[in-house]
Amino acid sequence: MQALIPAEEELANQSTSNPTAPAQESAASSGATLRRNEAGASTLQVKGCFDSGGQNQAAVAQHDTTEKTQAASHQLVTTEEPKASPSSKKRDQKKKEEEEAQQPKGPEPAPDVKLHTTSGRELVLPSRDKAVSVEQLACLGAMLEEQIAADRGMWRGETARRAAIEHQAYIRGKDKHVNPMRMNQAQREVDRRAGKRNIILKARQLGITTYVAARFFLSTITQPGTLSVQVAHDQQSAEEIFRIVHRFLENLPKEWRHSALKTSRANVRQIIFPKLDSEYRVESAADRCAGRGLTIQNLHCSEVARWPHDVAETLAALRAAVPPDGEIFLESTPSGAGGTFYEEWQSAPETGYVQHFFPWWREESYRREVEIVDFTDEELELMTKHGLSAGQIAYRREMRSQFRNRFAEEYAENPETCFLSSGHCIFDCEVLEKQIKEAPEYLAAAENGRLLTFLPPVNDKDYIIGVDPAGGGASGDYACAQVIERGKGTQCAELLGHYSPAELGARVATLARKYNHALVAVERNGLGESVIQYLTMLEGYSHLYPVGERAGWVTSRSTKPQMTALLEATLAASPGLFNSKRLLQDCRSFVRHKDGECAAAAGAHDDTVMAMAVALIVRERAAGKDRERQKQEQQEPAVAALAA
Repeated sequence: MQALIPAEEELANQSTSNPTAPAQESAASSGATLRRNEAGASTLQVKGCFDSGGQNQAAVAQHDTTEKTQAASHQLVTTEEPKASPSSKKRDQKKKEEEEAQQPKGPEPAPDVKLHTTSGRELVLPSRDKAVSVEQLACLGAMLEEQIAADRGMWRGETARRAAIEHQAYIRGKDKHVNPMRMNQAQREVDRRAGKRNIILKARQLGITTYVAARFFLSTITQPGTLSVQVAHDQQSAEEIFRIVHRFLENLPKEWRHSALKTSRANVRQIIFPKLDSEYRVESAADRCAGRGLTIQNLHCSEVARWPHDVAETLAALRAAVPPDGEIFLESTPSGAGGTFYEEWQSAPETGYVQHFFPWWREESYRREVEIVDFTDEELELMTKHGLSAGQIAYRREMRSQFRNRFAEEYAENPETCFLSSGHCIFDCEVLEKQIKEAPEYLAAAENGRLLTFLPPVNDKDYIIGVDPAGGGASGDYACAQVIERGKGTQCAELLGHYSPAELGARVATLARKYNHALVAVERNGLGESVIQYLTMLEGYSHLYPVGERAGWVTSRSTKPQMTALLEATLAASPGLFNSKRLLQDCRSFVRHKDGECAAAAGAHDDTVMAMAVALIVRERAAGKDRERQKQEQQEPAVAALAA
């Protein structure tokens, strides 16, 4: 589109640099205007008529000769911006500074938190308002095990780890709000007592999983080259744990996340910090390959008692990935007196794991504002022994009414009773627990505790030995022999260990001779035949049950219910007959499965139970035969008299 530009303006713009300005001024005086086309070229249009002197024609001619010069000059002038002078720049800069000064200022960045440890070193918790460096984080990570000096105002006497966690970790509490993490009683105790290898037995919802997640997250972001792995018992629990960890990440200061703690990946169950070369993972125990091929510095196995598949195999593979200086936490609520977690807890003193037990009352919110007047003897004992309040007893009553038989498992009160059977225990659990507390200590122990003696042999008494050969060998089930007094059935001795048939035969023969040439009843199933052969042929021991018939006791579908029923009745009527805590503990995990079969719960053992059941059933059968023989002996004179 063409536009008309007044000639006066155009000529004025050119006058300072164009030598043809006089001719242009002449054209302007005659009312001429310049028309510029889209290409930038200009033409002169003259308004009005021509005079006789030809002034307009001269102006046109003059314009034709300078058209290109005018066009170039006009384009240059209209596209260039005027340059600001140095003085104007200074004025603009000063004005900008004045405007910024008038704007309200934000708060000053909070300074670093500086504490001192008992070793005299300075512990620096980086400011949440400033960027953080890898060096700062590494310096903090090197001091996590140290203790805050008692003369400091904050976290006095606590670990540097606790101070760092509460300085930077945020959690969603039971009030549904996201707040800074403040450790509860149970969390503080774990923080103080934790070692390199830990096993935690706990009541439900005490915050232990959250604490371990915070502990490992802190190690991951302050100790370069760290891989932390948490393994949950199923997919849903793994996702819940990762939400806790991801909340730690999301609530780190923005300045930290944009500096040393910038992530390269934060997906469903993995967080990578490339500047630290550290990583945090959450896995599920349902994945048989979880943790394989990795070197894990921090391993948390959550709810181990509820892991699927072969728990022992999965746990062994994970622990093999942890170097000696790494940390391991095995943690779970109890789930039956058997299984891998149960065995790990029982063997912790021998394996070097630090045991942490937390009953339900360690959670401060577990109480009810209900007035109670009458307390049971059990409740009074808890109040006296553990200092429970009436409000806590009210909470206990409420939970017992809801969970009934599973209360002791969900709300653990001691490390013994909380391991209820995963199934229905065929014995009275209350009777078992009472007898476990009251059972006397053994008089003597031999073979590294495999042979326990509770009562020595008495000359004028008879004895029976029930033998369960089991699988034998170092990797099989245990073999067991139970010695009972024939008259009352009192347990006198117990042999329990991994023995081959030959080893078991030799030890049973020695034991039988010690107890007045006892009647030996060997379960003939499986390897029992071999044990009987070793007893008779190599040891020369012939006092075997049944007398005068094929030696050995057969446990079958018809005899096993009779055996277990007799043991159940004897335990209920006379629990004082049983002195072995090993036997009583195995009774707790002897359950009736869904198919009706009575046997040990998954991962537990029943060798002591079956050996005792054999001894008791043989005692009953032998007593019956004795009575029948006595009756026959009493009848013989009368029969002889009638015959005469």
